[in-house]
Amino acid sequence: MSPVSSFEQAGIPCLDLTPFREGTDPLGVAKAFGAALEEVGFVVITGHGIPEAIIQTAYERARAFFDLPLEQKMEVVTPDRVKNQGYLPIGIESVAATRGAEVPYDLCEALVFNDLFREDPQRPQAGVDPDSGNLWPTHPAGLRAALLAYDAALLQLTQTLMRMGALALDLPETYFLPFMEGKGGVLRAVHYPEQEVEPIPGQLRYGAHSDYGGFTILRQDGAPGGLQVYSKAGEWIDVQAVPNAFVINVGDLLSRWTNDRWRSTLHRVVNPPRSAFGSSRRLSLVYFTAPRDDAWIECLPTCQNAANPPRYAPVQAGEYIRSKLEVSMIGKAGQSSRRSQTRDP
Repeated sequence: MSPVSSFEQAGIPCLDLTPFREGTDPLGVAKAFGAALEEVGFVVITGHGIPEAIIQTAYERARAFFDLPLEQKMEVVTPDRVKNQGYLPIGIESVAATRGAEVPYDLCEALVFNDLFREDPQRPQAGVDPDSGNLWPTHPAGLRAALLAYDAALLQLTQTLMRMGALALDLPETYFLPFMEGKGGVLRAVHYPEQEVEPIPGQLRYGAHSDYGGFTILRQDGAPGGLQVYSKAGEWIDVQAVPNAFVINVGDLLSRWTNDRWRSTLHRVVNPPRSAFGSSRRLSLVYFTAPRDDAWIECLPTCQNAANPPRYAPVQAGEYIRSKLEVSMIGKAGQSSRRSQTRDP
């Protein structure tokens, strides 16, 4: 039986991880995983083992934060947004700028946490956490507990993905784990509000970009105006929401590591049709993984040979990702770009 599930949608494979997790066909799942990353750079996974209740609680608490008045959300804006922490209001980010595009700011806001695994779950919510440096809002109640549980589950899933990836690349199953040791992910709750005012020409919910680090683990909902992936054929493909599934994609650093064997694929989040029926409000939970900041990333031994030598010089993981984040930020926290004076949604 093929590990690619019946949920497969046009151009995006959907893979059931159960045979890998249960040990009934780990190599078959790993090879299918690697094939998807080579061909598309994206794969939808089911059978990941994370209870839906953990995912749903995190989603609901994050959504409750974005329901707060702007002045309350602004209480958790941090001075240095490049650290991947705190609240990012609409008007300060344009991810398409990382690929040289000059487009208006992205029509989204975000709440970002880094290395949540360092935090004591018994510590009360609110204020700066002394172990991680994350800045927690006072409201909504239960946000911290929900996101810590979600983050812990995704940290385990990250290890599963790295073990599958190693087998797919003909490496020892635990090859990547030392590179990830002591490093958590960046959890970003991204809110795309209703668009009461028509966007500026060229403006999207999230501009066309590739991710910066390792694997990205996305939980998306089915609201109008969603994720699209740029195919090898030069077409934008919609990535539909699959029940109890995650979307996985390859970041730039991981693509470099594999000598471009795995694709870091261009993707974007489009605006909902102006004629969309009902609410087009959208919330995504995005988990960005990466090697340790001090890890040097150079071409893997199984991804090079005499006919295919390394294409990139070694690079330090943390430095590389910070350089991408710096380019993506525009303006100052709480202010919009020069094109946003009357067009905020």
